[in-house]
Amino acid sequence: MVRHSGASAVVPLLDSGTDPRVLLIRQYRYAADGYVYEVPAGRLDPGEAPESCASRELREETGYTAASLRQLTTIYTTPGFTDERIHLFVAEGLTLGASDREADEFLELHPVPLSEAVAMIQSGEIVDAKTSIALLLAYLGLNPK
Repeated sequence: MVRHSGASAVVPLLDSGTDPRVLLIRQYRYAADGYVYEVPAGRLDPGEAPESCASRELREETGYTAASLRQLTTIYTTPGFTDERIHLFVAEGLTLGASDREADEFLELHPVPLSEAVAMIQSGEIVDAKTSIALLLAYLGLNPK
């Protein structure tokens, strides 16, 4: 079993309403042997709260800070071999500043309407599990049935 300190991921909402734009990241992932669409995410530092990690990763990867964070849920990534849990959040009230990416982070920012992001999941264009779950929960939260 692989032990993991945990992580946070965040759906950045650029607008308000029932179909706001979300800020996706498109980056090359060696394990996937190609580019992957994701939401900002990263590993918890020792003693770091999940909310703090979500805020930090949002700022580092996109340059945005959020006026508010709302937790969606916490998931196990692959409980068959790791205890890694990812805390999923939605960020609202974004203000653009400077990003602080790590040297090996080569990524593009890709804003799309939330409905388009859901369609990208359905078409197989978004294949990352944490991203799919976070986007679907954000969509359902804004569009209850």
